[in-house]
Amino acid sequence: MEAKLQRKTKETEIELVLAYPGNEREIATGCGFLDHMLDLLCHRAGLGIKLSASGDVEVDYHHLAEDVGIALGQALQEIAKREARNRYGWCLLPMDGSLAQVALDFSGRGSAYWKGTFPTQRCGDFDMELVPEFFRAMAREGGLTLHTALLETDNSHHAAEALFKGVGMALRQALCPAAGDPSTKGVWL
Repeated sequence: MEAKLQRKTKETEIELVLAYPGNEREIATGCGFLDHMLDLLCHRAGLGIKLSASGDVEVDYHHLAEDVGIALGQALQEIAKREARNRYGWCLLPMDGSLAQVALDFSGRGSAYWKGTFPTQRCGDFDMELVPEFFRAMAREGGLTLHTALLETDNSHHAAEALFKGVGMALRQALCPAAGDPSTKGVWL
């Protein structure tokens, strides 16, 4: 199943096709670090993605990262609500000397909770403060309750990689079709 969307603002332009299950990935945002992280997340989640995004990167990557998070969250919610899913997912993911803890719920009440710090402010030309910003946008628009924490860090690249892979692993669990009703309320999303 696929979710397709376009998002155009004065700051960014995004075209996204998200497939679940899927394994084909074409990602072009103009930010190599973000492309790499999205590839890791989608691979671990079992998502196919075709993403073309551009933005006012002459300012910085803030609008691009946030708006890609918005688009990804909207597409995830569209896929999740088509049928009852397991709903919950979690992961404790090591990446060399970094360790990330992730838990999520397709609750319909989008919110993100973040703990941790990166050892450096930047990884290449990417501001590391945009990692939690990306996840906040994705959680809000995806109707996800998302908890992420960096328990250990050896460097900023490995720490971000642990987070994105961990979120992907948790999404893989949560997106699996539910054997029964995933909510005692009788309403899914």
